[in-house]
Amino acid sequence: MTKPMMDLRELVEKSADADILREMIGFAAERLMELEVGVATGASYGDLPLSFSSI
Repeated sequence: MTKPMMDLRELVEKSADADILREMIGFAAERLMELEVGVATGASYGDLPLSFSSI
């Protein structure tokens, strides 16, 4: 019996462009985590705490 859907890992391993796809997924995941932290803290990307701004 065939599987109707292929796992993402299987797709990446079978792809000739596995490295670039892996990098793109890693970048997207990292950016999403940064955005979630920004929403939770109210800070924009690269903002420093007030204690660092006087240095």
